[in-house]
Amino acid sequence: MTLPARAAALAPAVLFASLLTGTGGAQAAGAGALPSVSMEATVKAAQIDPRRPDSTLTPGAKDSVLLVEQALRDRSLLDAKWVDGYFGTTTVAAYAKYQKSLGLTGLDANGLPGKASLTKLGAGRFKVTAVIDPGGRVSTGGFVVNARTNGMLTEAERLLGRELVLDQGSYNPGGDPTSAGTHDGGGVVDVSVAGMSAATRTAVVRALRVVGFAAWVRSPRQGDWPWHIHAAAISDPSLSGQAQHQVGDYYLGLNGLADRGEDDGPAVTIRTWEEYRRR
Repeated sequence: MTLPARAAALAPAVLFASLLTGTGGAQAAGAGALPSVSMEATVKAAQIDPRRPDSTLTPGAKDSVLLVEQALRDRSLLDAKWVDGYFGTTTVAAYAKYQKSLGLTGLDANGLPGKASLTKLGAGRFKVTAVIDPGGRVSTGGFVVNARTNGMLTEAERLLGRELVLDQGSYNPGGDPTSAGTHDGGGVVDVSVAGMSAATRTAVVRALRVVGFAAWVRSPRQGDWPWHIHAAAISDPSLSGQAQHQVGDYYLGLNGLADRGEDDGPAVTIRTWEEYRRR
């Protein structure tokens, strides 16, 4: 798909997201003195905290996470001792159980707070702000991604001045077995490096990181796969569990592989897509 075509495919989702954002202010104004839970902050903590070697809290997330954990506790889904502002594996499991109690399944019950489940959890307790919406699914180059991922790819292409060709998209359960489930959910793509020099591969990874992907060049010596660039959209609420772990490792300076080695990509300031767009 060319850059203009990808941008055109994104337009309806952007309009829909803007309409949602526009109603958010009115909802917040009508919520009175209810405290706020930032979806951005809770999702970020839910990706990073389970991968930490200690109980360090994710900066800026404590207040939101505490409100979510208190609501889970009051539903008898989380023991009081885990209400600590740390969105670790126990809280992720409790949130997934809550999502399932709503009748959600699959990616909608992955333990990452989504807008619908978080809003229901907070009814009468807190209002949800800084909503992340992955948008609907679109096709790009014959591969399926969501609108948020599509927008991120389009912006990376703009920064690079070149089109990116995908080898694999999102929502691909049972696809390439070497992907270990990372592409089962949303937000994850593999970018072809055919014809790219080493310098160009690095430049592409840097651009992807700048717009909000956890991205790495993958080589055959690392696994049973050809050269490619693997990228996972940070804070996409539809990430598979495996992709969630990769994003958490990226924040911790690791390579996103099973060996949890040091990050081997270009250093950039880590930002989500939403943080990038606010700059």
